[in-house]
Order: sequence, then C-alpha cells, then structure tokens
Amino acid sequence: MKHLTKFLAITTTVAAFGSAAVAQDITQGRLAAIAERGSIVLGHRESSVPFAYLDENQTPVGYSIDLCMAVVDAVEETLGKELEVQFVPVTPQTRIALMANGTIDLECGSTTNNLTRQEQVEYLPITFITGTKILTRADSGINGIDDLAGKRIGLAQGTTNERAILREMEARGLDIDILPVRDHAEGMLALETDRVDAYSTDHILLHGLVAKSRTPEAFAVVGDFLSYDPYALMVPRNESDFELVGKRALADLFRSGEINEIYERWFGPLGVEQSDMLRTAFQLNALPQ
Repeated sequence: MKHLTKFLAITTTVAAFGSAAVAQDITQGRLAAIAERGSIVLGHRESSVPFAYLDENQTPVGYSIDLCMAVVDAVEETLGKELEVQFVPVTPQTRIALMANGTIDLECGSTTNNLTRQEQVEYLPITFITGTKILTRADSGINGIDDLAGKRIGLAQGTTNERAILREMEARGLDIDILPVRDHAEGMLALETDRVDAYSTDHILLHGLVAKSRTPEAFAVVGDFLSYDPYALMVPRNESDFELVGKRALADLFRSGEINEIYERWFGPLGVEQSDMLRTAFQLNALPQ
C-alpha cells in the first residue's frame, strides 16, 4: 500500500508537470509568434503544377496548398483562434533562406527533403515521391541524358535536379551547355522559344508543364530517373511543437483516407496514379492519435 501511494504521488506529479510543460510550450517558439501576430505565413511556388501555382485569379492553388491549409486548420485549433493566412512567393533560390530566417512559417511547394537541407530547415512527412527526368521537344531525337552531349539544357539553380544533372554529366563525361533559369516557368519558356534543347526537373513537374502548355503534343518527358526526390512540406528547424501540429494534421489525412481525395483532385487530370511507394509512405505516416 505504501508503494502504491508513492507511485500515485509520482504519477500525479508527472502528469501535472506534463500539463504545465504543454501550456508553457505554446507561450514560446513559432506557435507563440503566430498567435501573437494573429497570422500564419505560407511560402508558395508560382508555377509548380500541380503542387503550387497561381490560378487565373493569381491565387495560389494546388496539392501542396490544400495540405498546407489542413495544417493551418490544425494550428488554429491548437491556438484556439482564427488566423489570417498570408502568402509569400518563393523560388528554388529563396525558399530555404526565407524559412531559415523566419520570414515564412510553412512552405507549400515541391521541395525535396534531404539531409543537407535539414541542416537549415525541417520537414513534415512525405507527401509525394518523384525524381529527375528530362523534357524536350517530341521531335528532338533526345531520348535520355546521353543524347544531350553538345546540346543545351535549362536548369533551375539551387535544386536537387541541377545537382543530379551535374553529377550525371561528370560520371558520363558529357559536355552539355547549361542555361541557369529562375524557375519552371522560365525553363519551359526557354524550351518553347528554342533557347534550350531540354529542361530538367522532377518528372511530375514536367508533366504539369506539358499539360499547361499551348501545344502539349509537341513535348515529351524522356529518359530514366536520375534521382530520388521525396517531397515534403518544409517547416522551421528546432520548432518541435509547431512540427508536431503539422504531423498530426497530415496523419489525420492519411489515416482517414482524405489524402486520396486531395490527390485525385490534382493528379487525376494529369493521369498520374499513386505509386506503390507513395501509398506505403502514406500508410507509414498514418500514425494513431
């Protein structure tokens, strides 16, 4: 009985400490900053179809935007208040810096989660899996990276795709001229205006660019995958309370199956089904409450 009494006293103390810790957490860090300003800032891409892009009204829309809004709902519920949602456009060159310096709270785009980037930022669970491929004109005679020897390719600076192409060029001894571009829209324009022979980024983004072009039949996505790129929503580093809110929000979508409806809304029109690997990623992150 004496031991039981001591055990009850200890568990009561631990429970009280745990409750106090939770209350204290919301008074500091990113959640507290969001609560104080009454707004949450979302970084978004402008031409990463179908993840995040501007519609005809110049409003950010897409698969990643929908997922980010689910996180916003969860943050509002956690804080017990409605928040103003502010959108800030980001590019491959600015997205990491804007997250690391606190300008944005959550990034809604097509960003690959890798260990190098985790030195500056953190990520929520995987939301898509893709890899680097090449987009060219259907009649170009280019069927893979080896056919680009002596030709010109557009690459967005600061992307995993740029590194993948440079790595393959060195490994295969290829002499390929590179045109640096700011984003996917600029890369596609360079291809459409014959300033480059090819443009390279993640294969799903290439299919999105083709679908939005005026002459989709004039282009082809070619070659083998040259990289493995798991996409995830980017969040601030060392902000575990904010990160947990995001993880719970996505776990709810994965567990309920609502993720399938969101996926179909954006990828169905492109004819891109969920891969077995992506379905497994959703299942693994459908954590119990």
